[in-house]
This record gives sequence, C-alpha cells and structure tokens, in this order.
Amino acid sequence: MSSTPHDPFYSSPFGPFYRRHTPYMVQPEYRIYEMNKRLQSRTEDSDNLWWDAFATEFFEDDATLTLSFCLEDGPKRYTIGRTLIPRYFSTVFEGGVTDLYYILKHSKESYHNSSITVDCDQCAMVTQHGKPMFTKVCTEGRLILEFTFDDLMRIKTWHFTIRQYRELVPRSILAMHAQDPQVLDQLSKNITRMGLTNFTLNYLRLCVILEPMQELMSRHKTYNLSPRDCLKTCLFQKWQRMVAPPEPTRQPTTKRRKRKNSTSSTSNSSAGNNANSTGSKKKTPAANLSLSSQVTHQPHMVPFEQRGRSRALGMRPSPPSPCLSSSGLHDAPGYRCDGGRRANSDGR
Repeated sequence: MSSTPHDPFYSSPFGPFYRRHTPYMVQPEYRIYEMNKRLQSRTEDSDNLWWDAFATEFFEDDATLTLSFCLEDGPKRYTIGRTLIPRYFSTVFEGGVTDLYYILKHSKESYHNSSITVDCDQCAMVTQHGKPMFTKVCTEGRLILEFTFDDLMRIKTWHFTIRQYRELVPRSILAMHAQDPQVLDQLSKNITRMGLTNFTLNYLRLCVILEPMQELMSRHKTYNLSPRDCLKTCLFQKWQRMVAPPEPTRQPTTKRRKRKNSTSSTSNSSAGNNANSTGSKKKTPAANLSLSSQVTHQPHMVPFEQRGRSRALGMRPSPPSPCLSSSGLHDAPGYRCDGGRRANSDGR
C-alpha cells in the first residue's frame, strides 16, 4: 500500500490552519494579461457594442486615459474620458493594426485604501501592422495604472508616456524587393508617428473638441432634444451659474465687551465685580448703553480726604450713578455715596 509523501506546506481544508490562496484580483498584472487576451479575440465584425463591453470590463465608469509623447512640433498630451475610451482602441485597429498587446517588465505595485497603483517604467506596446506593409512596431515608455481595490479591479487612470519606438520589417520582405529601389524607398519610411497610427492621432485631436461636448451629447441622449436646443439649455444654465453664484452662509458675529482697566484701588475693583453680579440678576437701563456711553458717564469717585479739599477749592465732583450707588459701593472703605450729597468727615 503506497502513500503519498507528506508535504510540510500542505494544509488540509478541514484543518484549523487552512487559508485560502490569494485570489487573482490582487494581482494587477493579471488584469493586463486578460485585457491582452480579450484584444486578441477581437474579430473583423466587432462593432461598437463589443468595444463598449470591453471598456466596461476593464475600465471604471469615471476612468481617464492619458497619452503623453513628443512630436516634431513639440510635446503632446491627450486625456480622454470613459465614453471615448472604446473608440480609442477601435481606431488603433482601423489604422491597419491586426494585433495589439502590452508587456510589463519590472513593475512596482503600491497598495492604498481603495486603489492599487502599478508603475512600470519598462512597458512596451506591441502592434502588428498588416497594411500598408507587414511591420511590427514596439512602442516603449512608462505606464502608470490605478486599479480599484475591489472584486472587479477595473482601471481608474491610465497614463502612458511614450519615450521611443521601433518599426521592425522582416528580412524576407527586404530580400524580395532588393532589386526594386522604389519599394525599398517605401519600406524605409515610417508608417507610424511615435508608434501611433494617423487614425489614432486624428482621433486624439478630435477628442480635444469632443471632450467639452460630452454635456451636450448626454443631454441630447437623456432628453431627446435637438443639438441647438441642447446648446441653448447648457449655455443658459452656465450663464445662470455665472450671474447668480450661491450666496455664502453668513456666520453670526458675536460682540465682545472690553473691560476697562480701573485706576482706583483693589477695593474698587472688588466692588465693581459685586456691581456686575448684581446687574446680571436684574438688568437696568444702564446695561443697554454702548461702550462709549459707559466710558463717558462713569462716575469719578473721590475719597473723603479729597472731598473736603475739593469743596474748599470750589470743585464739584460728578454725582455717582444710581446703579453703582445701589450696588453696595458705600460699603467700601474711604468712599461714601449719599444719593449725590456731599459730606465731610465731620458729618456736614
């Protein structure tokens, strides 16, 4: 009776240490492999519905695709939205391409809370051209992908920066036309610009105009309006937003009363605190005065020693305020308020 050798790394599904293998959804490169297989399964009869299903499977609803490269007239950068991505891939094949796939080498993955970022500095987009002649084009650059961290793992952002490209012509074709200088001159010319066909470049230029018109097209599809009516409605709504912007919410302003520094003694400050506590219990008309009126009509308290001197000099101190005299200031030492009457220390 033969028994299978025991594997120390094998864990029975019924054991306590069984752990499921990591699903393919956390491997972003496998999604690129699946996308390559789907592109290879394309046929000549593939219509717009097929391309929409392709974009829905591999791209999020708010996905963006960006291409950056440098042409003879300067650097270019094109960004298209989710609704224009299916048409972009279809234009690649309309330009004479029969096969398209991507190769990622030494890519780096970084995991975030809700997304996975793949940064591949050595990415190659390989296209096989059947017309105008049989040519293989290798477009090299940097590809940065952002996937959503869920079961579908679809692409949210696609950014491909093209650095260089190479067009490879089979040696057998050169040997067949070695004696024909016109064919050799035609074979020596490039059939792409930075690895992209003229169909794709023209579509990217057209996307610069189509991207701002997405609102018009979506309104036409939703409300079944004419293009002129859609344009009028969009312009009117935009004019309303510009003319009547939303009013900002006003925050209630709280006025803070400043406390004036007293020049009198410490007993006067304690007496003032008692006056404030009494005034908080029962409000008087003086409490509604502004800060300037309080400062102007604040009584000037004169001690007993100075009152006799001021009477001899003919000076009349200002009468104390009723609110202050009723708050208990006559109990303070050295001061006396008798309803506006003056009295010396001898009682006169």
